[in-house]
Amino acid sequence: MSDLLVKLYNLPPLAAPAVCDEGLVIRKPIGAENRVIVDWVLEQFGNAWASEAQAALVNRPVSVFLALRDSELLGFACYDATLRGMFGPIGVVQGQRSHGIGLRLLRACLDDMRSVGYGYAVIGGAGPVEFFQRGANAIEICGSEPGVYRGMLKSCDRPN
Repeated sequence: MSDLLVKLYNLPPLAAPAVCDEGLVIRKPIGAENRVIVDWVLEQFGNAWASEAQAALVNRPVSVFLALRDSELLGFACYDATLRGMFGPIGVVQGQRSHGIGLRLLRACLDDMRSVGYGYAVIGGAGPVEFFQRGANAIEICGSEPGVYRGMLKSCDRPN
């Protein structure tokens, strides 16, 4: 999978969600939620993403956004987790996909990156590419495979 580039200074306007999603809250977590978030990401998405979420949770300012409804965690997105200026990972629980939650998480992170001074964001090993193209006008960075994840250590006991 190739890396993608997003011009933060040129983000398209965020369209209204296709599905009315009353009660959905997109917000940053507080410190007392860190362990719950890391455990949830580990259970839902595996070790690599849990490690990245943990890294983003200790950034100051925190570089994680959560999607919640009625205090139930539905998704998360991070930036500055693997490297500075990189967006990701992003994950939404299986039963809640295709409702605009991922797009709202993506845009919350990208807008936050722009507000703290980034001009560009890199999405490492992006998939599905169409989602990022549609939501942020992302373009492929030619020759970026395998990228920064080359030679990454992997756990044998849990899926990544």
